[in-house]
Amino acid sequence: MAAKPHAYPPAEVEARLARDLPRWRYQDGNLYRRYETHGWKGTMLAIGAIGHLAEAAWHHPEIAASWGWVEVRLNTHDAGGGITDRDFALARKIEEVVAWQPARDGAGLDGPPADPRHAYLKYD
Repeated sequence: MAAKPHAYPPAEVEARLARDLPRWRYQDGNLYRRYETHGWKGTMLAIGAIGHLAEAAWHHPEIAASWGWVEVRLNTHDAGGGITDRDFALARKIEEVVAWQPARDGAGLDGPPADPRHAYLKYD
């Protein structure tokens, strides 16, 4: 039987979020992030990316969504609903993928055109 994962106390969760994931917050015992979108297309694309990452990691968040937003909530059931390294790792990967702005990373990809018809995520 695997050992129960270590759950961090709230003060340490807050400190790690401030240091490593400043756009995420600790809310109601979860790591929480809301992504704003430009509509249903962006919402569905974000959900698909999050779903892929969660399944690959075998760590499944709660996801809520509507026309212009996606909310992600993470905790570890094996740790009694506490926040563990698994939650921080998946939150980092979700942030890396969903909030990625190709034009800013200098890798030769331009990202979508500035034309509002192509916008799908509202970047922070």
